[in-house]
Amino acid sequence: MIKKMMFVMALLAAVVVEGWACTNLIVGKKASADGSVIVSYSADSYGMFGFLCHYPAATYPSGAMRDIYEWDTGKYLGQIKEARQTYNVIGNMNEYQVTIGETTFGGRPELVDTTGIMDYGSLIYVALQRSRTAKEAIKVMTDLVKEYGYYSSGESFSIADPNEVWILEMVGKGPGVRGAVWVAVRIPDDCIAAHANQSRIHKFDMNDKDNCLYSPDVISFAREKGYFDGLNKDFSFADAYCPLDFSGLRFCEARVWSFFNMFSKVTGQAYLSYIQGESKEPMPLYVKPDRKVSVRDIQHAMRDHYEGTPLDITEDMGAGPFKTPYRLSPLTFKVDGQEYFNERPISTQQTGFTFVAQMRANYPDAIGGVLWFGLDDANMTVFTPVYCNTDKVPASYAEGEGDCVTFSWNSGFWIYNWVADMIRPRYSLMIDDMRAVQNSLEDMYANAQEGVESQAMKLYAQDPAKAKAFLTDYTGMSAQIAVDSWKRLGEFLIVRYNDGAVKRVKNGKLVRPETGNSAPLDRPGYPKEFLDQLVKETGDRYKSKVLE
Repeated sequence: MIKKMMFVMALLAAVVVEGWACTNLIVGKKASADGSVIVSYSADSYGMFGFLCHYPAATYPSGAMRDIYEWDTGKYLGQIKEARQTYNVIGNMNEYQVTIGETTFGGRPELVDTTGIMDYGSLIYVALQRSRTAKEAIKVMTDLVKEYGYYSSGESFSIADPNEVWILEMVGKGPGVRGAVWVAVRIPDDCIAAHANQSRIHKFDMNDKDNCLYSPDVISFAREKGYFDGLNKDFSFADAYCPLDFSGLRFCEARVWSFFNMFSKVTGQAYLSYIQGESKEPMPLYVKPDRKVSVRDIQHAMRDHYEGTPLDITEDMGAGPFKTPYRLSPLTFKVDGQEYFNERPISTQQTGFTFVAQMRANYPDAIGGVLWFGLDDANMTVFTPVYCNTDKVPASYAEGEGDCVTFSWNSGFWIYNWVADMIRPRYSLMIDDMRAVQNSLEDMYANAQEGVESQAMKLYAQDPAKAKAFLTDYTGMSAQIAVDSWKRLGEFLIVRYNDGAVKRVKNGKLVRPETGNSAPLDRPGYPKEFLDQLVKETGDRYKSKVLE
């Protein structure tokens, strides 16, 4: 038992402390610019191969069983009863526009049930195959862990449909104990919310059955384990099951703060001291934004590195001479025995895939649900439209094109990573070239959306199957255009910035020499601030001398 517990704690340390994976941003339908419910997600895990998953709708005979494999590792965990009918799932959205994202908060390591069958990833994709609404998905997920046990550590889930969005937080009960303790809170329609690897539900209204759901023993179990001994009205799920430490504050809550700060300046100002460790008052679960928030706003928010805030990581020497907003892992390091840390922003290089889900009640499900999907880091990818009734994965987004140790020129994941790894070392020099292509593509998809959906509506009126086929084709075409454009971008960048010099561009094209075989170029060298710091640290070592 002691060895097993040590293994679990080590696993949690590896997954949670070093990875601090995933961010979810949430927008209620009355807080959005077009009445959409919006949920974003980044699957942040070093070494993870990103692809767009697909589970086609199916029917099964009575008594059929389903094998469950842990989403992260592929480890076989056991079997559960299969549903008679399952729904089409593309990525993290199903044909009824139900969307589920997650972030891992870990919580108390002694509560992990290593004998459970349902891990967090399997919960997501099984629930998507069995649910027509967000509330139904919550029931499916909590019923599954009650019957089969919960294999993972503490988890926050964003669970949404075209009308509402919930945050469900769940943690197990320990080895060999079936079930989980959990609480789910509905985010008000006129609010925004977020979670990022730290439990965010504190006090909750146990009498508001329309907006709050919870396991019957959520408080009594905490009392039994010695995590809480106060009055019920003072119970905080987060404090009991995921006590906040500095890592949870600065690596996790800070990302939530950054999102709130973008769209609610009062909130951002009020809680800056909290995320800096100077105040103990936690941020609210949700806030009202200063203005309506669009899908494009959330796409941009997923690219955030704290730019323009006191946590901005582009202005100190850690950013290097070219102001890269990235830091290599691990998040913490020691100098002379003292521990230091790197900031962990929303956008991070280890993302496998990312999405911004758009769910709309004023369209048929087949047309209303759009998963704006990208491979690799949100900052370095293109969000392309994937409609929720799509029943064919675009070839460049498929699992079989390359893998985690095999590069493929046909894999969108590897194409985006190839370009990103060229840009990061000389970020400020190269980012504008990338951003021009990225913005052009995303503007194109945004501008085409109304026309595409108008045509889809006409086809839907004739035959829903025709609309489905049309949107599936459009999904595939959009993905391929983006990946092909990124290949050309990579070719452009490797030519323009070859050997540290910069070839000149005119009217969007590289300038050819009038004669000979040497292209006109500039040698920008290093920025003045970097050279000033270099001389300050090296003194006269590199000072030119006049020889006698």
